[in-house]
Amino acid sequence: MKKTVLITGASSGFGQACARKFAAAGWRLVLAARRSERLEALRTELGGESEIHLWPLDVRDRSAVAQGFEALPAPFRTVDLLLNNAGLALGLQPAWRTDLDDWEQMIDTNIKGVTYLTRAVLPSMVERNSGHVINIGSTAGNWPYPGGNVYGGTKAFVQQFSRNLRADLLGTRVRVSNIEPGMAESEFSTVRFKGDEDKAAQVYAGTAPLTPEDIADIVFYVANLPPHVNVNTLEVMSIDQSWAPFAIHREAKGEVDG
Repeated sequence: MKKTVLITGASSGFGQACARKFAAAGWRLVLAARRSERLEALRTELGGESEIHLWPLDVRDRSAVAQGFEALPAPFRTVDLLLNNAGLALGLQPAWRTDLDDWEQMIDTNIKGVTYLTRAVLPSMVERNSGHVINIGSTAGNWPYPGGNVYGGTKAFVQQFSRNLRADLLGTRVRVSNIEPGMAESEFSTVRFKGDEDKAAQVYAGTAPLTPEDIADIVFYVANLPPHVNVNTLEVMSIDQSWAPFAIHREAKGEVDG
C-alpha cells in the first residue's frame, strides 16, 4: 500500500530535499510550511498533484495545527511518517545581549511546534499500532557553543522529547527517531543571520558541509528499516567538523594578582 509522509518545513532545506526523496519513492506527501508559494512551486516540480497535499501552516499556531490535521483530505489522513523538520536558529548573541523575540520564536517553533504536530498525529498511529515520528534535532542539543544558548536548549528538548515518546510508546509498533545533523549548508545560516548572505557563507568557507540531500538520504534510510528496528538517535557531522577542546579562560597574571 502507498504510504503517506507529513513533512513540516517542507518549503526549503531538509524538508524540501526529503519531499523530493519520498516523492521519487512513490510516497504520498503532505507538505506543510508557511511559504505557500514555495510549496506550490515544489508540487509543480514533483508532479503527481493527486498524490501531494499542500498545507500552508505556521507550526506555532496550536489551533491551526489541530484543525488543519483534522481537515486533511481522506487519502492523506492516515499518516505513516511524521517528519518534524520545521525549526530555526536566530542570532549568535550572548545570552545577556540577545533579542527576546528571537528566543521566543525558537521556543515556539522548535519546541511547541514539534509537540503540537506530534500530539495531533500520534493518536491515530497508536490506534493503528503503526507509524513513525522522525524529529530533526541537532548536534547543538548535545554540544554547547557560544551564542547557541536557546537554540541548543530547544534541540536538547527535542532529544529528550524523542526519548520520552519512545518510552511512552513501548508495547506499540510506533517508532520514534531523532536525527541530529551538524554543520549543514541550507538556508539555516541565512536565517540565523537574518538574510546576511556574506555572513552565512563564512560559516561554510573552506569546508564540505552536509547538504539537505545527505539528510534526506538518512531520513529515508531510517524510515525504511524493517518495522521492528527503531533508530533512537543518529548524530551526523561533515568530515570537516569535530569536537573542540574544553574552552578555558585565562586571566593575565596582573589581573589575577590584583
